[in-house]
Order: sequence, then C-alpha cells, then structure tokens
Amino acid sequence: MKRWIFSCLVLCISSIGKAQAPRQMTGAAILQGIHRLNVLGSVLYLAAHPDDENTRLIACLANEKQYRTGYLSLTRGDGGQNLIGNEQGVALGLIRTQELLAARRIDGGEQFFTRAFDFGFSKNPEETFHIWNRNLVLSDVVWVIRKFQPDIIITRFPTTGEGGHGHHTASAILAREAFKMAADPNRFPEQLKYVQPWQAKRLLWNTFNFGGLNTTGPGQFKMDAGGFNAALGKSYGEIAALSRSQHKSQGFGSMATRGRNWEYFKTISGSAPVNELMDGIDLTWNRIGPEGKNIEAAVTKIENDFSVDHPAASISALVHLYQQISGLPDSYWKQEKKEEVQELIRQCGGLFIKAASRTQKVLQGSTVTVDASIINRSPGTVLLKSIELNGKTIPVNKKLEPDVDFTQSIVLNIPENAPLTQPYWLKEPMAPANYTVTDQQEIGNPDVTPAYTAVFNVSLNGTDLSFRQPVQYNFADPVKGELYEPMIIVPKATVQLSPKIVLFNRNKETTKSLRLDLLSTDLKPDQLSYGLTGLPENAAKAVADTGQGVLIPVSNRLLTKEVTTVSGFAQDKEGHRYDKTLQSIRYDHIPYVNYFFSDSVKLLNIDLKTAGKKIGYIPGAGDKVPEVLSAMGYEVVLLDRNRIATADLSALDAIISGVRAYNVNDWLNDAYGKLMTYVKNGGNLIVQYNTNNNIGPVKAKIGPYNFSISRNRITDEKAAVTFIDPKAAVLNYPNKITQKDFEGWVQERSTYHGADWDKELKPVLSMHDPGEPDNSGALLTGKYGKGYFTYSGIAFFRQLPAGVPGAIRLFANIIALNSQSTITTNDR
Repeated sequence: MKRWIFSCLVLCISSIGKAQAPRQMTGAAILQGIHRLNVLGSVLYLAAHPDDENTRLIACLANEKQYRTGYLSLTRGDGGQNLIGNEQGVALGLIRTQELLAARRIDGGEQFFTRAFDFGFSKNPEETFHIWNRNLVLSDVVWVIRKFQPDIIITRFPTTGEGGHGHHTASAILAREAFKMAADPNRFPEQLKYVQPWQAKRLLWNTFNFGGLNTTGPGQFKMDAGGFNAALGKSYGEIAALSRSQHKSQGFGSMATRGRNWEYFKTISGSAPVNELMDGIDLTWNRIGPEGKNIEAAVTKIENDFSVDHPAASISALVHLYQQISGLPDSYWKQEKKEEVQELIRQCGGLFIKAASRTQKVLQGSTVTVDASIINRSPGTVLLKSIELNGKTIPVNKKLEPDVDFTQSIVLNIPENAPLTQPYWLKEPMAPANYTVTDQQEIGNPDVTPAYTAVFNVSLNGTDLSFRQPVQYNFADPVKGELYEPMIIVPKATVQLSPKIVLFNRNKETTKSLRLDLLSTDLKPDQLSYGLTGLPENAAKAVADTGQGVLIPVSNRLLTKEVTTVSGFAQDKEGHRYDKTLQSIRYDHIPYVNYFFSDSVKLLNIDLKTAGKKIGYIPGAGDKVPEVLSAMGYEVVLLDRNRIATADLSALDAIISGVRAYNVNDWLNDAYGKLMTYVKNGGNLIVQYNTNNNIGPVKAKIGPYNFSISRNRITDEKAAVTFIDPKAAVLNYPNKITQKDFEGWVQERSTYHGADWDKELKPVLSMHDPGEPDNSGALLTGKYGKGYFTYSGIAFFRQLPAGVPGAIRLFANIIALNSQSTITTNDR
C-alpha cells in the first residue's frame, strides 16, 4: 500500500476530485513536509463505518500536530442506503471505500479496513458479534495496530452503547480488547512473521455532543481542534467539512466551522493525558537512539534554509539526510521517514513521473504499450538509470536536463493467466458476514492493488533513489480535461445475464428466455458455446444469436424450488470458460471503480396474482424496484416533476415513490395537491420509506392524513410477524398472505416506521426485535375518497431485488388496494 504522506499536498490536489494525477506539491507544502520529518508520533482513530470518523480531529492531528494519523473503519459501509445511485451491498461498499479515500486525501489521514461486512443496522453489540466472526475482526484490528504502531488509539464510540448502533459499540469493545492483545505475542502469533507486538500508550474515547446526546464532561481532557492553518489557508473545521462532504452516497454535505472547537476525551486504558494527547511519549528522533540528535539537527537546518520559491536548493541537503537515515538500524520510523524524505526530494526536484497505458482495459494474453515519462523541472541534473516494469529492467542511463521530457515506450506482455484487476477483498467468495482474504499482508489495506507499477531508478548526487508510479490510463475528457484512471486487466470475454429476475406462475408450464451478452472481447459469438449453471446439465441451450449474445430459453418445468439462482457462461473450443461480469461504477467525486463478479439471475416459480396494469414510479434516492415491477408484469412509467404536473394520472393504477423520494425531491411539495386529487378520485399512492435524519427533514407533506416518520426499525430479518387484522384486504387480495411469505427475507424487515398516525391510517403488521416491544408502524394504509394511501417502512427496496417471493406477493397486494380489475396470474 502506497500512502499519501503529506496533507498539504492532498489539499492542493483535492480539486482534481477523482483523478489520481501524479503528485505535485507547492513550496509551502514541501516546507510543511520538512517540518513533519522531526515529528515521530502516530494516532489511530477507530470506528465502525465510513462517516463515523471525526474529520476535524483527524485534520488537526495530521496537519497541526503533524502526527501520522490513520482511520480504521471496521466495515466499508456495504449495508447502508445509497443517496446517489442504486448500488447496494458490495457495490455500495466499493463506493464508500473510495469516498473515505477521497476524504483522507483532504484531511491528511490514512485509511484502513478490517474484513467485516456491514450487514446493516444493528441495535446492540450482541447481535453484531452473533453475525460477525468476532475473532476474525478482532485479529484484523490487532494486525492494523501492530502494523501502524500508533502511540495512542482513539475510538469514536464508547463500549456502553451511547453510540446507538451495535456496530458502533462493537468497534469500541474490539478496540479495548485489541489495545492489550496487540502487545501479547501469544495472541494471533501467525502475524509475527510480518510485524512485532505493539503496545500503544493509551486508549481514549473521543466523547461527543450530537444527536441530542452530550457525553462530554468538565473532568475530561480537552483540546482545541478548530485552529486556522495559514499554510493551508483553511481552518481544521473547514478542512473537515470538505472531507466529510465526500460521503456523498450518504448525503453528508457539511457546513464548515470556524473558530475554536473543543474535542473531549475520556481515558479507557493506559495513562491519562494531562497537558497533551501525547503526554509521556517521545515524539523526537531520540526514539531511534543517540544518532537521532544529528538527524534532528539536520532536519532543522534544512527547514531553516528552505526557500519556498526555490525548493531545488534543498535537494543536496535532503539527499544527505536520506543517506543518514538509511544508515540507521532497521526500525518502523526509519522506514517511514526514508519514504517521506524520498518524496520530498522528488517534489523539490519537480520530478513529474507517470506511466500511462494507451488502453484502459487490457485483455489477458494481449499486449499494451506503456509510455513511461519523467521530466526534471529543477535546475540540477538527474540521472535516470533504468525503468522497471513487470519484472524487467530497461537500462536508460540518461541525464535528465531541466524541463526536457523523457519518454520510454514499453510493450507490456500480459500473460494469459495474469490476475484480473480485482479488489483484493472480492477475489474469494464471501463468508456470511466477512470478506475472505487469505494474504495476511493485504488485510487492512484500503484500495485495489494496481495491475502494474513502474519503478523509475534515478541517481541524485551519487545516491540511488527509486520512485514508484502505478500504470494508469491517461486521457482527455472533453468536459473535465485531463484525467487519470486505473488501468485494469480483463478476461478475453465477460458475460452479462439478463433480466435479473424472471417470474413464472408455478401453476402453468411456461418457457421464458434469458439473454446472455458477450462483452469486452475480440471473440466472435459463433466461436463459443453457451450455457447456464444452477440448472440440470443440458437443461437449457442457446437457440438464437442476437449480435453479441444469445437467448437461452428456460422452462419452469425445470424449477424444483420457488427461487433458483442461475449464472451464465460462454466457452471456447479449447475449453476456456468465461463467466465473469465486469461492473463499472462511475461518479465524478471518486475514481472509476471496476470489479468482477459471477453474474446471476433469480428464477422465481411462485403463485403470484396481480391486479392493475400501469404504474407510475417516482424515483427516489436509488433503488431497483422498478425492474422487479416490470418482471411482475406491470407497465412502469417513470414520473418526474413535469410529467406529474402535465399527465393524466387517472390512467395509472398506482403511483409509487422510491425510497427517500420526499427527502431528495423538494418539488413533491408542489405535487401534493395533484397527488391527493389522484388518490381521492380512486388512485393508489404508495410511499416507500423516507428519513428525518442527516439528509434533511421531509419538507413536503406526504399523505392525506397526519403521521410522523420515526427512526424505529426491525433489524432482525427473521422477526416474527403478527397480522393485526387478518381479514384486511392487503393481506388477502389478490394473494393470500401467510407466515410463509415472511421467510427468506434479507438484512432487515423494515426501517423508518410511521408514528403518531391519524385514526384513518390502519397498521397492518406488528413486529419487534429481540427484547423490544411490538411496533406496528412498518405498514400503514388508509382509504381516502375513492382511493388508498400507503406508507411503507417495509424494506421492499432490498427484498424485491433479492427476489424474496413473499415480499413480491405482499407488494402486489398493496398495489391492488384500489383495483377492481380482473386478477391476473404472472404467466407472461
């Protein structure tokens, strides 16, 4: 893992956003980096999710105190909801991983993760540890502590539950355990092949005052984290707001704070701080022995002599410092400071280095040209000795004169068995609640390992230095300008199977076709054979060529279960099978995200009746419900502000709002009158959950009757369900809903229940999590005029794309509340 080592640098390039251009530092940033060389201290902040971290404190510790500062998030945020798109689960975790890295590039921290999977909201740590592999996650926390060697560890949450989320409390519990275990060579001894036991000086809880809960107190240690950094031109509150605002998938755009801001700390383990967080910890070069005094003096002289306008004048002194540090006995700080000094030499010399692939997606078994470029933008002369790429060394031995670009074009041969460029935590199948990572040294790393890295070996003043640069795809976007994105290795062919859900009526034998598309390939469709896994062998055969793919008919006669998952593949004459799909995620605030997975579809052979034909859908913060509605046989019309204002809504059998539609669409307030008229005249308005949290309160009135939106939810997807009125139409028409329909649900039953509702709204279901009383706000329905209104906290946005039969049947009943149409069965 190559890390960003200077926060000033990060702020200078933060406007680039997603493009990971080669690093360029200002003179002021280089001076900050030189000052940092004399600070030998580190802090690890620890919590559960992306967004849990205190960005103001991280910004202050990394930039003001200039400690090496890291954030360990136990999860990648996979289980949350998505404000900016419809990605869920693993894909959402990939987005939030990059959002955290974007945040760290701004506030100056480093990022780490464990293998824990975010399975969604948890009400207590007991539930969390019941689902997580506790010992595995604990071992990862110990590993990161041993590898990072923090002098102090700070948790965002306490062990006593005030964090309000089971994952939050669990993170504090694991931090407390790992604080001691990291120093014990008998705990996780297999790690000691790579790291040594480590005992941090103290474990602190960063107490808080938010969410209506104040856990700070006058007896706690406090420090001001709101100062202004003239070199950066920002206060740490301003940096924190920029950092926190990178969590765009969660809607965490933040206002900046300025002026004094106190942070409070309660000591959990170790000695308590009195004057400084680092009380009792030597932050000087004395940590490495008597030689440290000479190095400290050398750094101080370089800092005093440094010219912001002429950084190159410090190259010779920095090279000498590099030699001094290289002569020290091996240690943690020797390696850290060598890397920092080498980067400062590069920046003082204005060395611009890049390794640019001429293609972004490179096939296994092919070749690609990489243009390895270096330019010396300082008055001095640099000798480029060689360039290394893919295990080969290309001799150069050329003096780089000032401002003269040197480019070496290298043909890179990609082996047939070259590893695909895949996030390391997705290479192996997941366990139920954690990623599978077998390489110990990958654990904790935040990001994807580059497919290839070029090494530029140079000589400065007789000292050999090596600069590493990942091979990237460098191109010009007509709107955004120059961009750098990852170069990725892909298979000779990828496949995509659609549609994602196919519904059969189990009472009628039917054949439907799946489409298997061949993508990213030079192979021709007629050179391949095709098939499905998950069905009896030879049960389904491709029958029609559709250009770059085939149609594969499937009969429900072959389906022995209600839900059957099948995957598609293509196979060449040599027996090579291609069964991976390349998924690309594109957002402007993060780098391109690419990952491979085995594409699959769910074949549902169920008893489903529907009433009504045409549905209007108001997109919300992102879900995949419309696709499932189409599979159920409905005609789905997407509704926006203009369409609602101008269309004849009476033609719609139901109107459904997507999750959080009222949070993200202020214009729905203007549509209230027309929607209520639609319901009153016989329509059916179904509102999926909205929130009253960080995204902002619901500004529009939602229904014809008063109710509020609470934070109540049922996190146990197996929670018992009671029918409040078993005779209610929504439980009987057109499908008879039974307890069996609540089997096989995923992640949760419901979220953001209705509360304090008018008597005209009737609750349908009652449920509770372990140890809690029943709650009946998950599904509220009421008649208004000739039509119906429903508010649903039921997690249909998860259940329907997951192909949960009972949830699909219940949703069909809600859609049918106002319908007088003939009931139809799904035999299309």
